[in-house]
Amino acid sequence: MNKSLEDYLSNRVLSRMSILIIDILIILFSTLTMYFLRFGFEGLTAQVKADGITTTAVLVFFNIISFLIFKTFSGVLRFSAFSDLIRIIYALTLGYLLSYGCLLVIKEYNPSFTISNTIHFATYVLNVLLMIFSRIVVKEVYESITGKPQKATNVFIYGTKQAGISLAKAIRGNREFKYKVLGFITDEENMVGKNLLGLTIYANNENLFRVLEAKDVKTVIVSPHKMDQIRNSPTLDNFVDHNISLLTTSPINEWNGTLTGKEQLKDIQIEDLLPRNPININMMEIASLIEGKRVMVTGAAGSIGSEIVRQVATFNPYNIILIDQAETPLHDMRLELQKKWMDLNTHIIVADVSNATRMERIFEMTHPQYIFHAAAYKHVPMMEDNVSESVQTNILGTKILADLAVKYGAQKFVMVSTDKAVNPSNVMGCSKRICEIYVQSLSRHLEKTGQKSTQFITTRFGNVLGSNGSVIPLFREQIKKGGPLTVTHPEIIRYFMTIPEACQLVLEAGSMGKGGEIYLFDMGKPVKILDLAKRMIRLSGSNNIKIEFTGLRHGEKLYEELLNASENTIKTHHEKIMIAQVREYEYEKVKDQIDELIKISYQYDDMLTVRKMKEIVPEFRSINSPYEAVDRMLENAEERESVKQDTFSI
Repeated sequence: MNKSLEDYLSNRVLSRMSILIIDILIILFSTLTMYFLRFGFEGLTAQVKADGITTTAVLVFFNIISFLIFKTFSGVLRFSAFSDLIRIIYALTLGYLLSYGCLLVIKEYNPSFTISNTIHFATYVLNVLLMIFSRIVVKEVYESITGKPQKATNVFIYGTKQAGISLAKAIRGNREFKYKVLGFITDEENMVGKNLLGLTIYANNENLFRVLEAKDVKTVIVSPHKMDQIRNSPTLDNFVDHNISLLTTSPINEWNGTLTGKEQLKDIQIEDLLPRNPININMMEIASLIEGKRVMVTGAAGSIGSEIVRQVATFNPYNIILIDQAETPLHDMRLELQKKWMDLNTHIIVADVSNATRMERIFEMTHPQYIFHAAAYKHVPMMEDNVSESVQTNILGTKILADLAVKYGAQKFVMVSTDKAVNPSNVMGCSKRICEIYVQSLSRHLEKTGQKSTQFITTRFGNVLGSNGSVIPLFREQIKKGGPLTVTHPEIIRYFMTIPEACQLVLEAGSMGKGGEIYLFDMGKPVKILDLAKRMIRLSGSNNIKIEFTGLRHGEKLYEELLNASENTIKTHHEKIMIAQVREYEYEKVKDQIDELIKISYQYDDMLTVRKMKEIVPEFRSINSPYEAVDRMLENAEERESVKQDTFSI
């Protein structure tokens, strides 16, 4: 029976005319009540009755006009909000003022007509109270009948500012949310113990968790405003450690007037628990450089490349040329662009950047002005086993693109590199370091010969959260399967940055670069992968998932190199972007060495190829890899050469 009534009320609303009639009846009731209270039954003479009828008619007429102006009857009564009640007060105030003015005019022409200021004001007050009360009664009755389901989850709201209040109201007013708000949490001492929306506000301290346990609250919803404030504090970790599930929402300005549970109430991700400060980017300057330009993005279907495409698309470029050899992800990117930026002129091209003929034809056709080169093989263990592919895609592909950028007069060439290029310990890192060497030496060569037209900029950063094949998606998948989580070593640490943040810094570095720079990004504090795994397990609500140590993979470092060592960097105007001071190479020598390396790679002799890579990059020392034998061989060769020189000297 209750379910049937609930469904009936949920699907029915009073018509606007019905609400207007109810409001008119309230005016009549208010007027009659005040007259009876003032005169009583015995005092209602013929003159009083006549004047009362005239007054009532005038009140009804002018209040109907004010109701039409303020549209007090256009809403759904059971969803009345504070703004609706304010509109009622405005409408009645206007209606009663106009009525009073009209009654004064009537008295001017009919001196026997009686106006009672007391009755008029008292009727106004009663009228306001009754109309507001009617909305509140309808709202409360509806909520009591169609209230939260019996299986609603008890929750607290963390945040007492407007965002937290709006969140609580949204949850209360939408049955889609199977949550029952039992209280608020605050960090402000002056708010503790007070009531908000009829609920108590509690302090964020150890006693809070006893309160949560007593009220059977195992979920806390963090308001978006509070989320920004506590992102780098231990607060979120405290909730996770006490097995409290955490939810949050998108910013209020993205609700589009409402909040839907399926779309905008979401679990707090591990990314929100990592120690990172927000990054501020000069978007206006970036927009001024990219707007109206022909922009090419290689690796456009990858994690970094696709995000660069999304961010560039917002700056109104003339067109975007997307290049990738992964057909399906590139097709998905095409569909996304068609949906979100349907007016954007795009060229979606399936191509291998190491195919010189194909890339020449693409440049001839598109003449890109800005090039963001993100195409590369990136997985360290894979490249240890596929050395030639690493050379041919990463190094040859970069060389082809850089040379074409010069030939076709591109303004900027921004290459995405990696922190693994710093003192590389694996083939992938060394391949990216060779790319850096070629791009930088080419830039210096053009500058020295006076033919500099293209500005070559390199951006170097570490791991990005949630990128394809990275540790966080892997852990999520392992948690979904019930574990175990695989960590290579209990002491391994990494630096992390979100994909959007990394791409914003790429765009910022590209805008500030003048040519030849290698930009480093401040990645924040390093994170222990073991701690990351433990946090993700706790965040998932599971307690029985194990962690297994699998050992370092080929070429994998235990600790990443610090990118912001003050003795190796130069500061820029952006606090999170620095310029690396690295050894410079002669272009002609580098070009000859790289050409020879590429030629060797087609022999598919890994040892021979790696040896040549180590000759180009002497600091390349393999770790946990079969190529450590090459290091020993080179060291022995150096020792023998040193002995020869000493003997010759004697």
